[in-house]
Amino acid sequence: MIDFDDSSVFKLKPISNDKARDDISAFLIDDEEIFASFKTIRDQVVFTNKRVIAANVQGITGSKVDYTSIPFSKIQTFSIETSGSLDLDCEIQLYISAVGKVTFEINGSFDIVSFNRLISQYVLS
Repeated sequence: MIDFDDSSVFKLKPISNDKARDDISAFLIDDEEIFASFKTIRDQVVFTNKRVIAANVQGITGSKVDYTSIPFSKIQTFSIETSGSLDLDCEIQLYISAVGKVTFEINGSFDIVSFNRLISQYVLS
């Protein structure tokens, strides 16, 4: 599992959902769909209508990958921070039972308001 204490901020860049790792689709269950995908240099985070899946590529060759799944049912509180005039990145903070706070910092063009609407729909239902 990803060490959320050590990696409390994930600096991500939005990517199209079809650029998500092929192996992540093997974890999806019936009626589960990706609605947002992000990447770092080697790692990826996808948001589905059921959970958040983080793929943490490990080792020099990158052949070992740790997958962490955070079901929306475990999210107790969440917040978003929109980008500003000088601060061009936005943030998503999830407070997860048994894990604590996880922050996703998103650089680049991203519609955080629409994203918040989707997160609200899935966490609150």
